[in-house]
Amino acid sequence: MKFAFWISMAIVSYTYLFYPCIILVLASVHQIVRDIKFAFCRTERRNRIPEELPSVSLIFSAFNEEAVIAEKISNCAALQYPETQLEILVGCDGCTDNTAPLARQFGPRNTRVLDYPMRRGKAVVVNELVMEAQSDIVVFSDANSMLAPDALLRLVRHLQNPSVGCVCGELMLRPAANGNRSEGVYWRYEVFLKFLESRLNMLVGANGGLFAIRRSLFSPIPVHGIIDDFLVSMGVRQKGYRLVYDPEAIATEQAAITVGDEFRRRVRIGAGNFHALRYTWRLLSPTAGLVSLAYWSHKVLRWLVPLVLVLALCSAMSLAGERFYAFATIAAVIVCAMALVGYYLERGCIRTRLFGIPYYFLSMNLALALGLLRCLSGKQMLVWNRTPRSVGE
Repeated sequence: MKFAFWISMAIVSYTYLFYPCIILVLASVHQIVRDIKFAFCRTERRNRIPEELPSVSLIFSAFNEEAVIAEKISNCAALQYPETQLEILVGCDGCTDNTAPLARQFGPRNTRVLDYPMRRGKAVVVNELVMEAQSDIVVFSDANSMLAPDALLRLVRHLQNPSVGCVCGELMLRPAANGNRSEGVYWRYEVFLKFLESRLNMLVGANGGLFAIRRSLFSPIPVHGIIDDFLVSMGVRQKGYRLVYDPEAIATEQAAITVGDEFRRRVRIGAGNFHALRYTWRLLSPTAGLVSLAYWSHKVLRWLVPLVLVLALCSAMSLAGERFYAFATIAAVIVCAMALVGYYLERGCIRTRLFGIPYYFLSMNLALALGLLRCLSGKQMLVWNRTPRSVGE
């Protein structure tokens, strides 16, 4: 039991602490080498926006998004990209509200609205939108993600490099009125890891709010695919191309309104994470390079933390006759109690990091555990109800 306890604690410590320290050191060394090369060779340090811009297809799927679709279309029309080089494709996935009429009403001339009568799920719609796209570059977004005016310009500059196949922007979460803010600290932690992994060419996955790929590198999302953004970007990586993260290409998105909405979203993502392994397992091999280190450390081991935490707690309880393990058990109980307080505070829109961080950490891992159960049982639906939006946010 002692062995099980210490192995469990080693996995948790490595995933959340030692792995970030390792890539921070590697990224620092990498940057020093780049600085030395610049000092002696005066090579270009930044990717500049090309004078001749490539054609871009901006696509997104929408299901009953009448609350935000007008704002989204207006946001797309305001992008700093030549209209002749940009097409906007909106896939209405069996909408039963006014999403399609509003998209047509507010859409500029370069907008095409594809109104599918039957709801089939985002993955199917995205596959069809990419087939309809006529541009060299496809930019993926979500109906509730609002892009900065220069977001597309920031993305396409990286694709001048033929080794780059996918560019991921930064998704900034905008809290809803009286909404949940506990994700903030964790989200900034994740952004920091993405920045370091991108510098080392070991980035795994993109976020669906804003990312771009070369259309020629698109692999159709599997019929049973759940997290389409991860599968599309990892498909590019499996073809041998780089994934780049650009924190200057910004999209903003409203965070979940309630704790329950956020938890359900996390469960779905958790199920999708485990499901995606069947399509991306080759990148776990050391032959894939540093990306395998990131995939194991930042993804797979992180997904297993819920099981490891349960094992550590059970081990500590069984060894509670010894003082150290008794203290470990008491500490675990205190953290759980703090998380429970954090949960009730969040429900009452009272936010404090002291209780919010334990709450978010444990709820995130509980969602992953439930996601694993759904994946194993096959109960995760391919179509799901969107997260509620608050109008006017």
